[in-house]
Amino acid sequence: MDKMMEESMMGALENVIDPELGIDIVNLGLVYGVHLDEDGNAGVEMTLTSMGCPMGPQIVDSVKQALSELPEVEETEVNIVWNPPWDKDKMSRYAKIALGVS
Repeated sequence: MDKMMEESMMGALENVIDPELGIDIVNLGLVYGVHLDEDGNAGVEMTLTSMGCPMGPQIVDSVKQALSELPEVEETEVNIVWNPPWDKDKMSRYAKIALGVS
């Protein structure tokens, strides 16, 4: 997968908003990686803000929907991981400012 496709996928994922925080999952630092094989199978490795996040299934569905809008993507698999654990240091400057976190 080339850099342009990775950027397209990450751009699509910027449309997925964490319903509890109101910030997209990319700027929150929840997306650890994306890939796409030659058959159009996309994979997303990501985490959630907490293990008990009640919005997890909704976020996963939104990730699949966002990537399905890219013509190159046929199917998406989302892999939720807990290592490395998420913390506020993974957030972008934008997300920190929006949430008032330093």
